[in-house]
Amino acid sequence: MSELTFYKTLLIDIKQRIRQAQTKAILSANSELISMYWDIGKMLAEKQKVAGWGAAVIPRLSKDIRNELPEIKGFSERNIGRMIAFYREYPASQTFLPQAVAKLPEETLLAGIPWGHHCLLIEKIKDVPVRFWYMEQTATNGWNRDTLAAMIKSDQYSRQGSLANNFGKTLAMPQSELVRQALKDPYIFDFLTLTEPYAERELETELIKHLEKFLVELGAGFAFVGRQYHLEISDKDFYIDLLFYHLRLRCFIVIELKKGEFKPEYAGKMNFYCSAVDDLLKHTTDEKTIGLILCESKDKIFAEYALRDIHKPIGVSEYELTRSLPENLKGSLPSIEEIEKELSRNQEENV
Repeated sequence: MSELTFYKTLLIDIKQRIRQAQTKAILSANSELISMYWDIGKMLAEKQKVAGWGAAVIPRLSKDIRNELPEIKGFSERNIGRMIAFYREYPASQTFLPQAVAKLPEETLLAGIPWGHHCLLIEKIKDVPVRFWYMEQTATNGWNRDTLAAMIKSDQYSRQGSLANNFGKTLAMPQSELVRQALKDPYIFDFLTLTEPYAERELETELIKHLEKFLVELGAGFAFVGRQYHLEISDKDFYIDLLFYHLRLRCFIVIELKKGEFKPEYAGKMNFYCSAVDDLLKHTTDEKTIGLILCESKDKIFAEYALRDIHKPIGVSEYELTRSLPENLKGSLPSIEEIEKELSRNQEENV
């Protein structure tokens, strides 16, 4: 090994060690901050319970802390209220330990998620197990607060693993469950500006144009390989709409985009593509290629019948260009007329 090569290798190793130390320092600092906020929330909640203190003590406490410890940030009235809420949401968690020594998964997640993420989750997600699911995804995928907010808004939890598929028959455990959880139904493409009528090729073009947002919606682990990926089989040319490689599943994923409703013949064509990719592209250490058919609509039972005797692992999901509101929520929203009446009433009161 030359001196220059030796030095470059040494530099890489040192930089990696520095980054590891920085990451550990950030995690440790975050863990201590979360622990402190939980402790303070516990103190205040217990005092309120025993001494009958109400919310009036919070403004005074906030003012005194800022006056006596001006260098300390994070003690606004609002944030102190959040500390109390944080303790009340997780009263059984007696300690928040760093990830390396945490005894329970919940403790690891609580200590490893930034404070702003906790505040968002408590505000938006009332079901604690669902909240912990979002914490786990945040820790695994490195979601920042804006990404977490977008995932909550698009109801990522309910969409996970719900697609029609034949993974149980075509893949061994645990790969079948890992694949099922990596895919979702429906996929929300609300970052596109397509209007009807549009062609499949236009949808494909727009998705690639917004590739970064498309990859976020697909989920962690997807690496883009190519669009209209060319395969030559028996002197004939074939083109896959979109080809990806999943870094965690260790397999290729073939995506076909379809306008309209799912049709049984789509499964046969996808089976062909997966076989071709397995033969022509798959490495001996790779897992089986996965097929994902994205349609505007589908009957799930109908799709599962179409996949039943297909030999390659294939899933069928819908895609939406805009996220429709649940029916029970639609009825609770005010009409245009009601909004106009309310605005008129407010204007009259202010005159």
